[in-house]
Amino acid sequence: MDRERSLAEMLEEKKSKNEKKSASRRTRGKVKFEVYGEEMVEKVVKLSGNSGRVYLPPDWVGCRVKIIRVD
Repeated sequence: MDRERSLAEMLEEKKSKNEKKSASRRTRGKVKFEVYGEEMVEKVVKLSGNSGRVYLPPDWVGCRVKIIRVD
């Protein structure tokens, strides 16, 4: 019985911590990134099924890119 209660308490504590983490993520302000690269394009993400998609120039195929959400 004690083991079940302590397990339930641990699960509740973990849930509480996760809720606090997700709440702090929502209230986080903007962050400044400094990135060095070759080129930059600014696009709007379009809906694609259950995901989002951004089309990039074909000559970028095989290159490493970094995506930063700005809003």
